[in-house]
Amino acid sequence: MSIPDIARRIDHTMLKPDATRDEISKLCDEAKRFGFAAVCVNPSYVVQAARRLGGSGVKVCTVVGFPLGSTTSAVKAAEACGAVADGADEIDMVINIGALKSGDDALMYDDIKAVREATRGRVLKVILETALLSNEEKVRVCAASTKAGADFVKTSTGFGGGGATVADVQLMRAAVGPSMGVKASGGIRDAKTAAEMIAAGATRLGTSAGVEIVAGGRSDAGGY
Repeated sequence: MSIPDIARRIDHTMLKPDATRDEISKLCDEAKRFGFAAVCVNPSYVVQAARRLGGSGVKVCTVVGFPLGSTTSAVKAAEACGAVADGADEIDMVINIGALKSGDDALMYDDIKAVREATRGRVLKVILETALLSNEEKVRVCAASTKAGADFVKTSTGFGGGGATVADVQLMRAAVGPSMGVKASGGIRDAKTAAEMIAAGATRLGTSAGVEIVAGGRSDAGGY
């Protein structure tokens, strides 16, 4: 796969807690320069990113219930509504991992559905946090996400002790079928890994190493 094709699938990401306004501006400018799909920033930077990227074609993505997924559905829905009002085009939400692990799939589904209802007209990606789940649990989240009307399932937050793997992307692609998006995130730091994730079925890549990937290098930074 060509570098431009990879670039068009990248969510250029900066979710570190100490990110500055200047760093967000640089992130946005890099996304425009290299033709990335989106930038992914924390909610407090959505307004800035939307203004910086206006008219560029690069989408603004933000996160909800991040990174633990343990806030209530009402809080997640309110957070999503606020992000949309601020200019977010895409929302990446973390599932209620504890509900899933407790066998309460109804609560896990209702949590996704609440954010889906709050984000109609925008792209919704559902973060599984695959490092914490069994394969059977991953399949259950994929089924719930499909039923709730989400647009993507996503591997990881980058903060949960593990990132994307080819095996997880393949499993998620098989679970959701050919029409739903799969976003691989966490640990994608070079073009070879990016291409492997796409070959496995990923249609979007979450990474803070987008520039290094398109330049043919590698980032050794942690997290995303």
